[in-house]
Amino acid sequence: MKAIMIKIENLHKSFDSLEVLRGVSFEVPKGEILALIGRSGNGKSILLKHVAALMKPDQGHVFIEDKDICYLRGQELEDLRSRFGFVFQSGALFDSLTVFENIAFPLKEKTKLSEREVRERVFSILEEVGLTEAENKYPAQISGGMVKRTALARALVRNPEIMLFDEPTTGLDPIISHAMLNLLESCHTRFGFSGILVTHEIPEVFQIVQKVALLHEGRILTVGSPVEILESKDPIVQQFITGSIDGPIQYR
Repeated sequence: MKAIMIKIENLHKSFDSLEVLRGVSFEVPKGEILALIGRSGNGKSILLKHVAALMKPDQGHVFIEDKDICYLRGQELEDLRSRFGFVFQSGALFDSLTVFENIAFPLKEKTKLSEREVRERVFSILEEVGLTEAENKYPAQISGGMVKRTALARALVRNPEIMLFDEPTTGLDPIISHAMLNLLESCHTRFGFSGILVTHEIPEVFQIVQKVALLHEGRILTVGSPVEILESKDPIVQQFITGSIDGPIQYR
């Protein structure tokens, strides 16, 4: 049985009178990726920010291994965040920095690596994500797909134990979206991180994740393997899946 890397326990979050998370619980085993799916506006991104300790819950717990991270402060919180990579939906690149400088930024800010070590690490990850020809370009000079790959490279450059992806294929055409998912799969194989992937790419994402959780009305309706989710008899699960794609689903 695999060790648990991320454990969410009875998580609640409200904004004024709007209850967004209503007792969310699930686990992510070490080395696995969980796809978090659900309708827009159901709190998936908010849940992800709790996992990254960017938000505090009203009630409940987020454990990384055996440490409850919800109430960490100061250096303990900084040490925790050093274990994470976060790919935001927009990419969140610095417009005034080149692709190389964007990727190097967390190394220069958070480590004591020499200039030579920074360059070596950045060039290595540039090659991994296929951006070696774009190192001197600015975000405005590259395509949406390249922006996403730059954001992925920046998140991976410190070799994090945990990766959080907030709809990394949003705004990409189907071909580039598929290529992005393939890149995520190859990076997972190489780096072995644990992760949560918020996405609407169904069923394509089911090919690269080990677990799927459906967030519905502020709670986790079901968690299972991709096959278990696809074969679920629950009408809400089937309505969500079949409403997102056309035609029958086949899982390789």
